Amino acid sequence: MPSFDIQCEPDMVKVKNAVDNTVKEVGTRFDFKGTSAAIEIKDKEITITGDADFQLQQVQDVLLGKLAKQTVDPRFLDKGDVQKAGGDKVKQVVKVRSGIEAEQAKKIQKLIKESKLKVQASIQGDVVRVTGAKRDDLQAAIAVVRKDMADLPLSFSNFRD
Repeated sequence: MPSFDIQCEPDMVKVKNAVDNTVKEVGTRFDFKGTSAAIEIKDKEITITGDADFQLQQVQDVLLGKLAKQTVDPRFLDKGDVQKAGGDKVKQVVKVRSGIEAEQAKKIQKLIKESKLKVQASIQGDVVRVTGAKRDDLQAAIAVVRKDMADLPLSFSNFRD
């Protein structure tokens, strides 16, 4: 019975490369000389520090440009609140979204069920597996999910015949 998985997984190697390239650019740009502008990544959290909010925004813009060059969807980033970090410095934690959250998985499952296609969707951890009798039904399910869940950077993989 044909099946495929719906998942939300960024390529962490590309994300790390984009952060490393951003670190290099922040270190060499004239407008960042003598400031506390910095960016670092640990696990799946990117920490951006700077002297002011506008500086954080500039570092984020550089990061988004580097992510685009690495073909990483910016929808994987969940920006946190800007926090004071001692003195006149500010920092922001940006989480890299990984896996489909339970609420969104249920929404995908409900969406597929309401589409009246002859497929079944089951939640397996942070992945939604869709199973059906025909390939055409699976392709229609992919089209339905892509259309209605445009705010999530979903990928469709592990197709089995």
